[in-house]
Amino acid sequence: MSRFRVICAATLLFCASGQVLADAASHAEKTEKFLDLIQANKLTTPIYMQVQDMFAQRFEESKAPASKRSVLESYQARANAALDRAVGWDQIKPGMVKLYTDTFNEKEISELIDFYRSPLGRKVMEKMPALTMQSAQLTQRSLERAVPEVNKLLEDMQKELGAKAK
Repeated sequence: MSRFRVICAATLLFCASGQVLADAASHAEKTEKFLDLIQANKLTTPIYMQVQDMFAQRFEESKAPASKRSVLESYQARANAALDRAVGWDQIKPGMVKLYTDTFNEKEISELIDFYRSPLGRKVMEKMPALTMQSAQLTQRSLERAVPEVNKLLEDMQKELGAKAK
């Protein structure tokens, strides 16, 4: 009788683990759809652009003749290849899928997909990069107003600490 229970329990565990794997695969598949929808593969584009600009700036600073532009382009291509190996979509996609599947359950991912397919979701996707940049600029300008006061406080603290240490 106990052998029968062991076989039943093993069968139940096997079937349950299959369902868990199927659920995990479905969750990951939906998450990949969501990441495609939000164009997550473009997240690192600014990094590539910054590196390209760095090489172009160095080229200009070197005052190399235009005939050497092929050298610049060669190094830019090599830099892109290095970035592809480090932060290319194929490299970061598995981590992104895990990040999102750990954060959002399958139902929530489905709801996110529905939202980003909606007119409002598409508008959010279109407007968010500019809003993020403008928000960062606004914050930076506001922060710049506080810098002199914070620097003065640091200086005052250093004086006070120095005076007490004597």
